[in-house]
Amino acid sequence: MLDCTACGIALDAGTLAVADPVPCPSCRAPLSIAIFPALARRIGPGSAGETLSTEGEAGCFDHPDRRAVVHCASCGRFLCALCDVEFDGQHLCPTCLETGARTGRLGKLQTQRVLYDRLALVLAVVPILTIYFTLITAPAAIVVAVRYWKAPGSLVAGKRVRLVLAILIALPQIVAWGTLFYYLARGLPWAAS
Repeated sequence: MLDCTACGIALDAGTLAVADPVPCPSCRAPLSIAIFPALARRIGPGSAGETLSTEGEAGCFDHPDRRAVVHCASCGRFLCALCDVEFDGQHLCPTCLETGARTGRLGKLQTQRVLYDRLALVLAVVPILTIYFTLITAPAAIVVAVRYWKAPGSLVAGKRVRLVLAILIALPQIVAWGTLFYYLARGLPWAAS
């Protein structure tokens, strides 16, 4: 779904896929949209692979009755359209993809992420229970929050609000420690009589 950049109303992609600017139906702002062709096309069923039509054709390793369209770059098995997994410019079979993920040979394949927003929040909140640890964890929480502010989030919903909350909790802790050290260095005001 596309939205008008001026008024935010939802627009139909099919009516806007024209060469000349078209006025928005709501606010009449001129809109010129270049649409990727697949965006306006209805999604159809996936390809299960073509069946073999002649005796001499190569069949898929896992589906012998389906025509092979490519071979696995890792093991050389013939793959049908259903089994072909394109990853980082290579065609791999599901078995080699799983093996590469398990052994770490596929460097660009991400199977897990560190949740820095949660780490920063834990560093700021948990040590409050034992106040002395905040001397170390409050600055660490701010360092983690600032350092990983633009790091990719979790594959599940993660929010920057946790990073902001960690900073807002850690800053008063740092101010309190700074104030304590300041008064200790100058002599405690309540100890002077």
